[in-house]
Parts: sequence; structure tokens; C-alpha cells
Amino acid sequence: MLSCYDIGCTPLRASQYDQRFSYCLYVPEDYEQQPDQVYSLAVVVHGTERDVQLYRDAFSGFAEDNDCIILAPLFPAGIPSPGDLDGYKYIEDGDLRYDELLLAMVDEVAAVYRVETGRFLLFGFSGGGHFAHRFLYLHPDRLLAASIGAPGAVTLLDDGLPWPAGIADTDEVFGRKVDPAALRAIPVQLVIGADDTCTDAIAADSAHPAWIQGVNDAGVPRTQRIDALRVCLEDHGVTVTHDIVPAARHHAPAVFPDVQAFFTAVLHRARQLGG
Repeated sequence: MLSCYDIGCTPLRASQYDQRFSYCLYVPEDYEQQPDQVYSLAVVVHGTERDVQLYRDAFSGFAEDNDCIILAPLFPAGIPSPGDLDGYKYIEDGDLRYDELLLAMVDEVAAVYRVETGRFLLFGFSGGGHFAHRFLYLHPDRLLAASIGAPGAVTLLDDGLPWPAGIADTDEVFGRKVDPAALRAIPVQLVIGADDTCTDAIAADSAHPAWIQGVNDAGVPRTQRIDALRVCLEDHGVTVTHDIVPAARHHAPAVFPDVQAFFTAVLHRARQLGG
């Protein structure tokens, strides 16, 4: 039986898959008054600052309006090594697989709530935008749509470049090949502020742990990188909505309204098709 802490804004809970990681939810207030309602799921992934509850709270109105549960995972800094900020962005870090961590959290939510988790919405901003588009590449079969916000570096669908610059060796790194054709079924939004041009902390050089030859091929400012990702996706037949928020810098709340509008349209279309 659910308690008052299981509805609305829930506490951060340790994942039973790996208790170093946690997540919080927003569950619509009328959840228990609609016993026949199966809710959609939207996952919102934080950036490097890890302000996970800000993301969750910002999507609460969207959740209420769209019969949707919000899952906001927390991937703490300093795992597996002290000072590490970036591991989750690249999906794999040592023996950690952040895609598998997220899918385990999704399963834990499905074990408690009436929620559709076969395919879910995924949004990430900045570091979360790193995670979101790489998760999309590896698990298109689990996504209803993906919104990718202002990543500091992008992985291109280039089988001549190694991961994470390209996808040449994903079968070796992840045990699966990226299938660009499978992405064509997934609506994708790329969203960024028009003034998100600061290059602090995103220009990789040979001293960066994630540096490989070609990692800067998409340009340096986030606006150039996300446009290179757009061109790459469209060249592979992916339908892309490219939203540029006027006068916005690198600030997650500035893009939230565009993300929520995109997700609302996706859910509306999906529910119409579902009858």
C-alpha cells in the first residue's frame, strides 16, 4: 500500500540494484483516485551540478497534465573515483554501466506503480544531454522519444570513429552495435539556448580522460556541437525537432518549456495511435 511519501514529490530512494545510486519521483496527486489509469513515464537526467530535485519539480505540472510519472535519477559525483564528474555522461565507466543502472531504476518503479515502462520519454540537459543521446543510440527499443539538451560533447553516428566520438567499436565496449536505422522510429528533439556559446570545460584535449582522436570534430561551442549532431541524425533519416531558445545561455530551466511541449505532443500522438 502506498503512503503519502509515495505520491507527489517522493524522497530520494536508493536503487536496490546498486545502493550507491538513487532516484526520486513525481507521482500525480490523483494517482490513487484513478485505479484504472496506467501512467506514462518520463526520465529527466541532471547535468554535472546534479540538481536532481530541481529537474523533478520542474516537470511536476507536466506530469499532472499528462498522467505521467517523472523519474529523476541521481548519479553522484565521485563514483568510482574521487573527483569524477563525468562517468555517467559516457554510459560506461570502468565496470559501471549507467544505462543498466537506469533501466534497473525503471524496473523498480514499475514494480510499485501502474506505469508503462516498455517505452518511456527521456530528457537530459548538459551532462544529461550527453547521457540521453548515447542511451538513445544503445536502447532505441526502450524509448518513446528523446530530448537532448545542450551536451558538451556529442557522439556522431560515424563508424570510422571509436566511442565516444563515434560508434565504430560499440560492440566491443557495450556488447551491441548501434543500428542507425532503428533510430528512425524515435522522435528526437535537440534543444539549446541561442546564447549557449561558452566553451569553458567542454574543449577536450589530450589530457582529458575521455579524449580520443576526433572528439573535437563536431566543433567547440555547444551550439556547433548540437548542430553537428542534428546534421548527423538527419543524414541517417532521423526526424529531428531542433529548438533554439532565444536569449538563453547554458541554463536548464530555460529549455524546460520547449521539452515539455515536445513531450506533450509525443504523448498525444502516441495515445491517439493507441486508441
